[in-house]
Amino acid sequence: MTSRFWKTLSRRRCLEENEETKVEQLARVLGLFDLTALGVGATLGLGVYVLAGSVAKETAGPAVTISFFIAAVASAFAGMCYAEFASRVPKAGSAYVYSYVTVGEFIAFVIGWNLILEYVIGTASVARGLSSYIDALIGNVMADFLRSVMPINIPFLSEYPDFFAFAMVMLLVVLLCVGVRESSILNNIFTIINLITITIVIVAGSIKADPSNWSIAPEDIPNSVKHGGAGGFMPFGVSGVMMGAAKCFYGFVGFDAVATTGEEARNPQRHIPLAIVLSLLIIFIAYFGVSTVLTMLLPYYAQNADAPFPHAFDKVGWLVIKWIVNVGAVFALCTSLLGAMFPLPRVLYAMASDGVIFKILSKVHPKTMTPIHGTVLSGLLIGLMTLIFNLHQLIDMMSIGTLLAYTIVAICVLILRYQKEENSSDTPTVLPANDYEFTPVNIFKELFNLQNQKEPTELSTRIANIGTVLLCIIICIITFLISNMSAYLLAGNIVISVILIVLVIVLFLNLAAIGRQPVQKVELSFKVPLVPLIPCLSIFINIYLMFQLDVFTWIRFATWLLIGKSYHII
Repeated sequence: MTSRFWKTLSRRRCLEENEETKVEQLARVLGLFDLTALGVGATLGLGVYVLAGSVAKETAGPAVTISFFIAAVASAFAGMCYAEFASRVPKAGSAYVYSYVTVGEFIAFVIGWNLILEYVIGTASVARGLSSYIDALIGNVMADFLRSVMPINIPFLSEYPDFFAFAMVMLLVVLLCVGVRESSILNNIFTIINLITITIVIVAGSIKADPSNWSIAPEDIPNSVKHGGAGGFMPFGVSGVMMGAAKCFYGFVGFDAVATTGEEARNPQRHIPLAIVLSLLIIFIAYFGVSTVLTMLLPYYAQNADAPFPHAFDKVGWLVIKWIVNVGAVFALCTSLLGAMFPLPRVLYAMASDGVIFKILSKVHPKTMTPIHGTVLSGLLIGLMTLIFNLHQLIDMMSIGTLLAYTIVAICVLILRYQKEENSSDTPTVLPANDYEFTPVNIFKELFNLQNQKEPTELSTRIANIGTVLLCIIICIITFLISNMSAYLLAGNIVISVILIVLVIVLFLNLAAIGRQPVQKVELSFKVPLVPLIPCLSIFINIYLMFQLDVFTWIRFATWLLIGKSYHII
């Protein structure tokens, strides 16, 4: 019974399955430009107009540019892992399908369940943000009217039902049901307008830029500034830059939307990896450009954390540019809304196709070639949340789901890279068990492949898999110590310092053991370089950021997982 239950949880998806259902496949109409625009649109939302100002003022100062660079590198690690899987598994479903192919059904369901939560909350929050931003431009007319007519006096709900946000979501549902090509064309237009706006902001801002704002002396900081730091380029030190990088990291979240288009891209194995890399590059250039211009326009301590660019252009007297920014922000929110909701029906479609959720959600309309039922259900869930829920407390849950998906994908890259191919011959590298001596020397030879075995075997695969599990455990302990014992470490606590040093040494030895194992010789359009180092760095960054979230986020996250696990078992 236990063995059967375990086999059910660990069974993997075979890529050759369900070939007879090709008539219901999604329409392959998306090219490289469409995929790149989807990644940029889903990621480069209101944050590009807000994030740089808030991080510069409160955390990093002018060194926010370095924070964005570090965040971009960290995001690139996750992006490369997604890109390799997109070239391996050209299927709809993103991290859900990747983990199903690699680790098994249970972990795949957990990831898929988290992706549902991530995309529902993400889309709902963008819809509310779009409504609030437009309402602010017209003097909060909608909020004041609805608050007076239909107040909701419940602490964890919204102050009023946001019918405008609900209407925007329903309009988007109709658009997505009409066809992916039509949705993509609209997304391309909005993304181009957004990028043109960002370019105007960078060019106009550079005209008024003053490089001296990067080297303000401490004595020149006004006394009225309570949080001015030490002045200069890095007023809050290296710690401020790293804290800023952690905040900036979330500004790059969204590129994984590209990975859900595996069955709608014309050439998924080539175009999806390229689109992920190109979209991350464009996003980094945009963030780096606006953060450079903004911190040169005004001193970091004089920034407005909520609306930095309108405030900055107001100060220099360029009201036309200010309104261009406002219009650009509306288009950015529209593209974010489309990019946030686009992946959800695809994840539902993939999970339903595998039978882990309601099968009806896998139905594809014969004319529009879109997952109609999944799209409508997604719209109703998101619409309900935008209508009545206060989403501020749920945003962290979206972050934890995203980070967990990134972590699992990086783990899957490690597992697949060192996995023995099923059709390959396993030539034993050791003598039979009854003749083999398990001496420390022989074990050491196997762990570090001193015999230079070139083809993966069952033994080398097992060593790599165990090493990957151990790697994750050690990283969890190290990040927990760094996150919760930093005060003791800075105070020079010998016990914790020794424990940390030992763990780091074991981590590097484990990494070396994994790296010495023979790898699969599979031709792919994209492979993550420097394996296992880059997946390890991605795992480390993601787990570290997960430990920065508060305990209530973990409780809500565990509750959501418990609901999903109960459904899966039933």
